[in-house]
Amino acid sequence: MRKLFIAGNWKMNTNTDEAVSLLNELIPLVSDVQDMDIAVCPPFVYLHKAVYLTRNSNIRVGAQNCHFESKGAFTGEVAPEMLKDIGCTYVIIGHSERRHIFGETDDVIHSKVKKALDAELKVILCVGELLEEREAGKTEIVVETQLIGGLKDLSSEDLDRITIAYEPVWAIGTGKTASPDQAQEVHAFIRSWLKNQYNENVSGNCQIQYGGSVKPENARTLLEQPDIDGALVGGASLKAASFAAIVKAAR
Repeated sequence: MRKLFIAGNWKMNTNTDEAVSLLNELIPLVSDVQDMDIAVCPPFVYLHKAVYLTRNSNIRVGAQNCHFESKGAFTGEVAPEMLKDIGCTYVIIGHSERRHIFGETDDVIHSKVKKALDAELKVILCVGELLEEREAGKTEIVVETQLIGGLKDLSSEDLDRITIAYEPVWAIGTGKTASPDQAQEVHAFIRSWLKNQYNENVSGNCQIQYGGSVKPENARTLLEQPDIDGALVGGASLKAASFAAIVKAAR
């Protein structure tokens, strides 16, 4: 039985006081939830504080990105080993904003996934199509290409530490949400692809999150779908009550 996994991507939001207040409010709201995985992914500069504040809670901390090398002359970058060193459990890789704003290719994303796994981090690998790609009937082609690129040469054992997040780009931060049927269709495709590329065990055990304007109002209908194992939450994760409501909707 797959555990549900709710993760909050804070993106480039909060200051120190806001980050501390958000976590201090959130921790008691979800403290009784023991049957699912919960994570928050603050900006880099607040990760150490977040790890400290959540140290005795059921919330784990993830980063929003990492570099594909362990050290070197890469000004402004952060190595996966650094994230592990300060207590991070997860790292988000391949988010659509990294792909489409910062131009990260599947090869770059694959290098980051490999290095993050080498650093003993768990990976949330994001995949998803643009609106024009969905309208052209290319959703499965795009998602498959991103899966092939991101998971190239990885073993079944590697997949034990990877969560896949399906995030249709047209639904991120727009207020639009894929219908439960639309989301389930793509999640089922991803699970079938994993079965064909790996085996039934990998397919059955892999957590596949949905992301894209997830809110307390729509969380339950999405999370009731058989192949949706959680959510990667954006804006709603910046309010403790909203994020906690999504966690509770998943129970």
